[in-house]
Amino acid sequence: MQTTGLRTDALPFLGKHAIVTGAGRGIGQEIALALAKQGADICIVDRSTSACQETVAKIQALGRVARIIGGDTSDAAIIDEIQSLASRDTFGPIDFLVNNAGISPKNIDGRKRMIWETDPAEWKHVVDVNLNGYFNTIRAVLPDMIQRKQGAIVNISSLAGSRYTPIAGSAYAVSKGAVEALTRQAAGEVAQHFIRVNGVAPGRIESAMSAVAGADFNEDIRKSTPLGRLGQPVDIAQAVVFLLSEHASFITGQTLVVSGGRGL
Repeated sequence: MQTTGLRTDALPFLGKHAIVTGAGRGIGQEIALALAKQGADICIVDRSTSACQETVAKIQALGRVARIIGGDTSDAAIIDEIQSLASRDTFGPIDFLVNNAGISPKNIDGRKRMIWETDPAEWKHVVDVNLNGYFNTIRAVLPDMIQRKQGAIVNISSLAGSRYTPIAGSAYAVSKGAVEALTRQAAGEVAQHFIRVNGVAPGRIESAMSAVAGADFNEDIRKSTPLGRLGQPVDIAQAVVFLLSEHASFITGQTLVVSGGRGL
């Protein structure tokens, strides 16, 4: 029998609405596009709306709806902004949340800032963005997810959250370790409502940010990676798609390390 229109089997997220934070470039942008390619409509939450215009254009080119919330996730005011968006007929209830927005201050050589070099204000700022920002967005989406008895959340952590690395500073490592604890705790609390919460911990990913450390430094990391390469943003995006999908319907409270074997 001849059929017309979209093949819904090829678009498993068709009709779903996702929030991706920090999707103006790099990993966040790749995650947003990967979800859109699966059929999801996307809302980007980012401090800079102008930085997200390229991502929005690419999402729309895929035939999906794209929205932007301009704001700092570390500010609790973002909770009302997200809940207001979810109630609008122009978007819809949030099915997926991907927390990706984060910062990792470096010294002038693009290397980590040591504990004794870290200003207390910088420490607080890193924790506010990398941890409190995740709490705020999770807090925003959970009431509706609980009411509807459905939803899935993925928190982007880091290899630095569970082991020492020569790349990340202490503020970043501590914040990402706390994200993994938040992932486990939230998963346990909402499992009774059929909501899943998981994490992805990237290793060294090739990006504009990682390039700042220099080619020699990144080559050393590549050589120490068992699979012999740096990761690509798409590697993280595909892990996120899996964890949000029905293929991972019996997985919750886990943080999937995507590092090419680095840190084994």
